[in-house]
Amino acid sequence: MESVVEISHLKTTYGARVIHDDISFRIFKGDIFALLGGSGSGKSTLLNTMIFLKEPAGGEVKILGKNIWKLNPKDSLDMKLNLGVLFQFGALFSSLNVLDNIMLTLREYTHFSPKDIQDLALMWLMRVGLEKEVANLYPNELSGGMVKRVGLARALALSPKILFLDEPTSGLDPKSARHFDALIAQLRDLLGISIIMVTHDMESVKSVVDRMMILKDKKVFFEGSLAHLKAQVESLDTFLEHI
Repeated sequence: MESVVEISHLKTTYGARVIHDDISFRIFKGDIFALLGGSGSGKSTLLNTMIFLKEPAGGEVKILGKNIWKLNPKDSLDMKLNLGVLFQFGALFSSLNVLDNIMLTLREYTHFSPKDIQDLALMWLMRVGLEKEVANLYPNELSGGMVKRVGLARALALSPKILFLDEPTSGLDPKSARHFDALIAQLRDLLGISIIMVTHDMESVKSVVDRMMILKDKKVFFEGSLAHLKAQVESLDTFLEHI
């Protein structure tokens, strides 16, 4: 299978504190892949290392076949434009309405006409399950679930090859969380993108995740499918509750 991410012998640190010590794993094209682990295991640090926010102390981070921390500035920008990111709390600009939030990267990094940019932003808004009427609202007028969907629309605006999600269902009620899971699966199937998520939501893991990696004691404790994990533990639910 074709890999879109290859992590090899990765080491990350904060000063003298080691977060990851010689970890390696792969993520395949079209995967919905979960990064799991207990609090302080380094899930968010690992995500940040893959989206250019945290430089590793050693090892390689290859995305789409390129070692991202060795790229020149132009190639680094090109790579970043292939990555979409939904941050945990949406990270919307409070001074911009929904449509302007989604149009932001299109205005900055494309040469489309203003009308085309607006049409594309509206298309993404509806693709994530929101109505056109939401376009003129501001972030403080949105529910938590709507904020997540607007953030997702913005992350998808440049048609990335890989989508990173940081705790995508945190703060949502169970019904909204399951609807968001279904949306993620639909987008993967429709767009053919690879999705990498940090999550604590075990229902998400059970319902939409293809493969996962569990961090423990600075190492990769497990990498594989849910079925593979079930075969190795006595009680899956008990095991997942104690990650």
